Amino acid sequence: MALKIAIQGIKGSNHHQVANEFFGEDVELVECLSFDELIHQLMTGYADKAVMAIENSIAGSIIPNYALVYNNDLHIIGEHYLNIHHHLMALKGQKIEDIQEVHSHPMALLQCKDFLKAYSHIKLVESVDTAETAQRIEKDSLKGIAAIAPKVASELYNLEVLASEIQTISNNATRFIILKKENKELPEEEINKASLRFVLDHKRGSLAAVLNVMSDCNLNLTKIQSLPVIEQPWKYSFFVDVTFLKYKDYKKAKALLQIMAEEFKVLGEYKNARR
Repeated sequence: MALKIAIQGIKGSNHHQVANEFFGEDVELVECLSFDELIHQLMTGYADKAVMAIENSIAGSIIPNYALVYNNDLHIIGEHYLNIHHHLMALKGQKIEDIQEVHSHPMALLQCKDFLKAYSHIKLVESVDTAETAQRIEKDSLKGIAAIAPKVASELYNLEVLASEIQTISNNATRFIILKKENKELPEEEINKASLRFVLDHKRGSLAAVLNVMSDCNLNLTKIQSLPVIEQPWKYSFFVDVTFLKYKDYKKAKALLQIMAEEFKVLGEYKNARR
């Protein structure tokens, strides 16, 4: 039986491409038009695993997704990096001058902001997904409306590409995490990256002390993101990603951090996808 993989978006989206590259094409997609729905499908057991975008090299972190992972007690079992290519597409026979509105996911609009500045007559409209917009243009024969989506969406939904590679920076990549309800334990020798969440007290130098422990234990800090602790005004939690060569170094650091932090949780231990 094929794995059921929850993705944000529909067939032809970047999440769909990541699902195929990470799991292979023999999967059953569970299409979700929001990250909240994606989490729901995973939590209810309808989906076996989920693919979730977490950060982009241009637009930065998708901050609400950190909270979704933590608050639902989900486990990160892997990661995948995808080079993002945005294309402007519309019904066949139209030109950019005919376009009055461009619809796409907010992140896609943000990543193509410089290109879109040149067309001040075009209204930018946020939608739930890149490929879903392309599908809707075909389904409803929407003239004067274009989508920003992966090139495969133009092929799936019979649209014409009006402009290719319109992202602001050519080296535009998104990091996706692979989620599961239960932790997937890899052999220690295969684990070389971890995602952690901790809360520190207000003492001066508390964060510096934690960072020093990581450095002393030969951990490389690849990501740090702070989020407010909702129940405690002006208090912050830290989400960090660390890489390491030896699991025993990480294990030592983990034991020390559990003592130093007011709250500490491992969100995932997995293979580093960038080596």
